[in-house]
Amino acid sequence: MLDFQLFDADNHYYEATDAFTRHLDPAMAKRTIQWADIDGKRRLLTAGKVNRFIPNPTFSRVAKPGSLADYFRAKAGVTDLRAAFGELEPIEDRPEYRDRDARLEVMDGQGMEACIMLPTLGVGMETALEHDPAACVAAFRAFNRWLEEDWGFAYQERIFAAPYLTLIDPDAAVEELRWALDAGARIVLMRPASVWGLGGRRTPGDPRHDAFWSLLNESGVTLAIHSGDSDYADYERIWGIDDDMQAFQIPTLKRLLSANPTHDALASMMADRLFERHPNLRVATIETGTSWVRPLLRKLAALHIQMPGVFGEDPVEVFKRNVWVSPFFEDDVLDLIDAVGADRVVFGSDWPHVEGLAEPGEFVKEVEGVDPADVRKIMRDNTAGLLTPRPR
Repeated sequence: MLDFQLFDADNHYYEATDAFTRHLDPAMAKRTIQWADIDGKRRLLTAGKVNRFIPNPTFSRVAKPGSLADYFRAKAGVTDLRAAFGELEPIEDRPEYRDRDARLEVMDGQGMEACIMLPTLGVGMETALEHDPAACVAAFRAFNRWLEEDWGFAYQERIFAAPYLTLIDPDAAVEELRWALDAGARIVLMRPASVWGLGGRRTPGDPRHDAFWSLLNESGVTLAIHSGDSDYADYERIWGIDDDMQAFQIPTLKRLLSANPTHDALASMMADRLFERHPNLRVATIETGTSWVRPLLRKLAALHIQMPGVFGEDPVEVFKRNVWVSPFFEDDVLDLIDAVGADRVVFGSDWPHVEGLAEPGEFVKEVEGVDPADVRKIMRDNTAGLLTPRPR
């Protein structure tokens, strides 16, 4: 149905079991990430505690891509989440989940020119380590060296893996960003969250991080903000929710609460006038949905009228200049296009995750009726453009 190849903004690998340990200083093992056999099962320990973010962090057996697509579309009759996962496959039968050359062969069959490659386990580890900034920095430093080794940051100009960065230690963040840029990273990754450390919590746009943002601004390299464990536990405890963050095991009330980490992360960047100070920054929100976009734009527009001078520029126009959004396939994609423009929408399939699309190209159904030139922008050109440094 398409006369061009896809550029997918949201592909994933399943981490090798030594992703966090292969390049880790052994002296940091107990403070960071270890494996242990407990009750006959292989468990992931973070800071000495069992981590439950991913139920099977070894990924020894995984569900087929798109297994939960109908569940996330809320189709009638699809209510048994466990049954929806279907029969699990040994990961050895799917080398493309961990091997970049095998992945390229699969991408050829999918009509996929290139993709941004993102973590599965990695986006859930910062919260578990943030109480110990040195350990958090060491863990993700090791993770990024594994990522460069196994996937590369621009493998054959088709697989663009994003190193994970944390602002927990501002000086270390600059050092790690500089390393990533020198290693050829074309996109970098953060979770949507406030930053812990230096005696409390602070926003990503806090002036103490300006050396980091200045370097990223100068480079023209895009920042991806991808959902994960954003450490909203304190907020959730106000409402009586007191559990570990676990993928798919989400209490009913938590699904209904309005606090959205992506909304809040972008709101904080706008409030800190981050994009006014660093106008070359590009931020792409990946696998965070669209429910937060219109409410934030409405609030920005109202505040600009109610408090003239609080922003140096029209905040809605700043948002539309500096932020790209990747919708869930079950979102109202046409409404997002209306809100931010086709130039700022990027397609992501979440392949091979169960909550994504079984075949990435199926996303074309979500943009049925859209001008073909805009479809090409959304499903290829916009993401390709984000991997090219922006001229100053």
